[in-house]
Amino acid sequence: MKIFTHRLAVAMSGALLAMTAAQAQTVYRVVDPDGRVRFTDQPPAPAEKATATSGGKPVSAAPSGLPLELRQAVSKYPVTLYTATDCAPCASGRELLTNRGVPFVERTVNTAEDGEAFKRISGDLSLPFLTIGVQRLKGLTPSEWEQYLTAAGYPATSLLPRNYRNAAATPLAPPPAPVATKAEEPKRPAPAPVDRPDPNANPAGIKF
Repeated sequence: MKIFTHRLAVAMSGALLAMTAAQAQTVYRVVDPDGRVRFTDQPPAPAEKATATSGGKPVSAAPSGLPLELRQAVSKYPVTLYTATDCAPCASGRELLTNRGVPFVERTVNTAEDGEAFKRISGDLSLPFLTIGVQRLKGLTPSEWEQYLTAAGYPATSLLPRNYRNAAATPLAPPPAPVATKAEEPKRPAPAPVDRPDPNANPAGIKF
């Protein structure tokens, strides 16, 4: 009886471990070029932007060469900043993240296509717009941004290497495909002039 009970306990433990492993499988949160978000258990294509989640917690690939504390924060709660040209609050938000030493991705909203994609993400066109993991912050309130960055584990002062640079900002929506123009037809040469007889040369109209 004791042997049977022991075997049953071992079997149940194995089943629980299998269930836990299944629940903790990686799920990818993929953002399509037009801004739409979808979830999949398949690794994304290299051209796709994705945030992975394991057991419900967001995970992303952190840049190499970062201190452990900062790398952990970037992996769990990646930061994305949405900005526009000639937007003073956007510049202030970028400066806040840079001064604090937060690695972030910047997406610009400057075209009609960008605006449509951005509205599907945020619901309106309020900028700047910041995401920290799944947390969304509309507009710039420095104290609020600082609070959420601290809660996400980002150090209060910069720990970035001196040579670290964030990637250049990229448009939120891909540029529209060029419209194919109809090829111009080659110009036809003008017809050669036809020599016509001078009526004055044969006033009688005699034919030969």
